Amino acid sequence: MKIIEGFRLREVMGQPTVIGEGIGQINFNKLITLNGTAAYLWQSVEGKEFTVEQLAGLLTERYSIDEATARKDAAAISGEWIKSGIVENGEE
Repeated sequence: MKIIEGFRLREVMGQPTVIGEGIGQINFNKLITLNGTAAYLWQSVEGKEFTVEQLAGLLTERYSIDEATARKDAAAISGEWIKSGIVENGEE
């Protein structure tokens, strides 16, 4: 997976928010607010390819949660990012 070019994490009214920047995102008409954990994951993988397993590893390192929970949470957030059109799944 990879964050689609032109999407950036910015702080909007005190909240980490993904916004589309540039001509390629002109039709993106939504802002996506992230919680602190999702913002941490976004910042950790911004500009590089990543997998659900890598996201899960970041979660276990930072929050000391078990692997099964981390993998479930990582799959959920990456699935939401793909569904929202801000991340592309390179595995297709």
